Amino acid sequence: MGLIEREEERIVLGDLLRDSLSGRGRVALVTGTVATGKSVLLGSFAEEAAVLGALPITAMGSRLERDLPLGVLGQLVRDAPLTPEERTRALALLDEGVRSIVTAEWRSDSSPQIDAQLVHALCTVLLELSERHPLAIVVDDVHHADRASLLCLAYLARRVRFARTVVVLAESDQGRYTDTYFHTEVRQPHWRRIHLAPLSPAGVRSLAAERVGDGTAAAYADAWHAFSGGNPLLVHALISDHVAASSAGREQDPADIAVGEEYGRAVLSCLGDCDPQTLRVVRALAVLDEPASLARMLDMSSEQVRQELQVLNTASLLRDGRFRHEVARVAVLDEMDDEERGELHRWAAEVSYSTGAPPGTVAEHLLGADRIDFPWAVSCLEDAAMAALRSGAVESAVRYLRKAWRECEDENQRTKITTMLVRAEWRINPGASTTHFAELTDAMSRGSLRGSDAVVLAQALLWHGRTESARQVLEQLGRSADPAALPELIALQLWLRVTCPPFMEHIRPTAEQQALGAVTSVAASRRLESSLALAEVLTIPTEQRSVRGIERILESTRMNDVSMDTVENALLALTYAGRADSAVPWCERFGSEAASRNAPSRQARLNAIRAQISIRQGDMVGVERHAREALKIIPLSGWGIAVGGPVSALILALTARGMLAEAHDWLDEPVPDAMFDSRYGLHYLQARGRYHLATGYPGMALRDFQLCGELMVKWDVDAPELIPWRVDAAEACLGLGQIEEARELAQVQLGRCSTLALRARGLATRVLARTSEPQERIKLLRQAVDLLQGAGDRYELARTMCDLAVGYQLVGEYRRSGIMTGRAISVARECGATPLVEALSDRGRHSGAVVSAGDRSRTLSAAERRVATLAAMGYTNAEIAAKLCIAVSTVEQHLTRTYRKLEIGRREELPTDLEIKV
Repeated sequence: MGLIEREEERIVLGDLLRDSLSGRGRVALVTGTVATGKSVLLGSFAEEAAVLGALPITAMGSRLERDLPLGVLGQLVRDAPLTPEERTRALALLDEGVRSIVTAEWRSDSSPQIDAQLVHALCTVLLELSERHPLAIVVDDVHHADRASLLCLAYLARRVRFARTVVVLAESDQGRYTDTYFHTEVRQPHWRRIHLAPLSPAGVRSLAAERVGDGTAAAYADAWHAFSGGNPLLVHALISDHVAASSAGREQDPADIAVGEEYGRAVLSCLGDCDPQTLRVVRALAVLDEPASLARMLDMSSEQVRQELQVLNTASLLRDGRFRHEVARVAVLDEMDDEERGELHRWAAEVSYSTGAPPGTVAEHLLGADRIDFPWAVSCLEDAAMAALRSGAVESAVRYLRKAWRECEDENQRTKITTMLVRAEWRINPGASTTHFAELTDAMSRGSLRGSDAVVLAQALLWHGRTESARQVLEQLGRSADPAALPELIALQLWLRVTCPPFMEHIRPTAEQQALGAVTSVAASRRLESSLALAEVLTIPTEQRSVRGIERILESTRMNDVSMDTVENALLALTYAGRADSAVPWCERFGSEAASRNAPSRQARLNAIRAQISIRQGDMVGVERHAREALKIIPLSGWGIAVGGPVSALILALTARGMLAEAHDWLDEPVPDAMFDSRYGLHYLQARGRYHLATGYPGMALRDFQLCGELMVKWDVDAPELIPWRVDAAEACLGLGQIEEARELAQVQLGRCSTLALRARGLATRVLARTSEPQERIKLLRQAVDLLQGAGDRYELARTMCDLAVGYQLVGEYRRSGIMTGRAISVARECGATPLVEALSDRGRHSGAVVSAGDRSRTLSAAERRVATLAAMGYTNAEIAAKLCIAVSTVEQHLTRTYRKLEIGRREELPTDLEIKV
């Protein structure tokens, strides 16, 4: 460790050594807490003594050898350069002394005494040696020396005053080991006490500079001093942790230094020198984590505890009665055996509860206790779980509830705990809840599961495809006459309406329940309102809806323990209502909140919703990313019937991006049969049909789209914004050459679309155009382009532009075809539609109609660029004026200036690569 800040002490010992060499014997007692450098100082002193001509004779006390009679003195005798005769005599004296002590121990329970004549004879051996050679007798850790050796050392301390001998003893301040008489005996006129204090911040910096250089030492010295208290061993451990972290590539900040295994081991090493009483206190402190109740917990007086804490504070292991770093506390906890730790946690739980500690604090101790036979334990664990759920500590809540479940003996209370556990585990992984189904269904049959708890069971069973059990629970709920359960029953009915419509028949609302549903809605039950909003989106024409109510629900909702259905329904209502862009910030907000509350299940569900939003934005790269993230957070087995959401989105994205082999692999993944009795099955059928279309199997695609449509009609959720199944079916018919059937489907779809359903109208108009004559086709496709631009669906916009480019080519307008091809390529690249980009690029190369704007286009103003882009795409001046809401004369003026700046003479010469969104 070096002799940092130990120069003064080294000089004092050097002076005592020189005094002894001149015949003035000296005694020094070096004190200090553990690991403050006593051993290093004694080693340096022994080396200096040898250099100056003295004979260093050394020994070291050990906790393991404290009961070994004359163990330390025996080390000194054996280390001394005695003559053969002296050695034989000394060893015989040692043997005699050991035998007498052992005999005395065998005969009596009292402390054995060594004969004074024997002590005199043993010490005389060393004193006679000092007459031939000056001696430096060095004993480290004298506080661990056996009693007989202490008697001999005390005798030596009194006799060396006029001998050429210096006796240097080192003792730890960290306990009460040596007998009082020893300190009294060594305090002779020729005695000197040398105390080693912890290192100062400057000392820590100097010590660190020897290992890591001046720059690093200067940056981290203050932090290392704070966590070590100047204890050199702890400082070295912190430096080692820093070096290890740096080697691993971890960047460190002086405000957040690396504190790791070396520091923990160093703390345990320091505690290894403590007496049992101190260890008992520090272990209890590690469990309780606060000193105020230690006396009560350990059945000790406050003064006793204060003294022990002061010992630990002085040793720099604690600061103001608390561990300097959590790593130290954890190291102490880990060192204890399970039995001791469990007993301490039990005591801590009892003390914490009786002093009014928060339920979470008490619950943590109950988790670690060896047994909990307190009548309040289960209720406390429940309270702690509810508080943890409110604060987002879901994993802690699950641990508390599992413990409460194991300890609870009351059947009804155990059922409520199980339901709480299902809710909590659902936030982490919905698949974990299946282990509780048997217990809850049994409780349901006994009538001990009612209200919201029964609703939780019904939804969980449906989620995991346990349809028969779900039907039984739903029917029993429907027969329930419990007034308290009616609001939950209404909410469940609405949830089934938008999620699993076939199961509505098992829980038909009575007139009384319907009336109560209206009252509950007025009372602003957000869960109920969000279900109503989604149901309205799926069943009511667009013009009669208002999304303001949906946003109000989202504004007043937080990710508490019951609101995920509320959030999901409201976000999907916005998305299906054609307000995907408005749903994005809400989705991101709730996603961040779910992440901060450690609710991975909710994060996954929000990612699945975000994928649906990205589909309607035509962002296929985003769809793929969000769907993959959802499936990464929750494995397929945990999704239940809802697996159709993220998997269908991923299949759609992979198909659009040309990754057909991987899309096929996902279609090969097994899905629950019950999924096709839910909204998620509709999405899956659409995705599978789109895959069949892309791989050249329109017949199979048509069957999927028709089945999807049949279910939507049967369930009365035939909303074009949900799934435009008629458009998809029309595309499949076109692939089969069934032009009239495709035309009829597209016209029916258009008839069901309101004027505000821009995306649905755009999709239907595009397909209708493909069944029309060339000139009519171009007109319809231009309408579809306008609609899809307004809807913001870039993927479908790129497909429509591609069709329009083909349409222009069919009527011989090759330049317009080239212009539209370039625009389509740009949009297709944005949305990640690789196959479309490749197909369009081939067409563009063969058309040869693309004219470059060159550097001259940079001189155009934004307004001129907008007008020129539309003109190049073939729009008339009147159409341009209508689209941009400007006068026709203004269009003419912009075009005149554009021709002049680009040095062209007519509209046909306008460049085709003017990149501007219109």
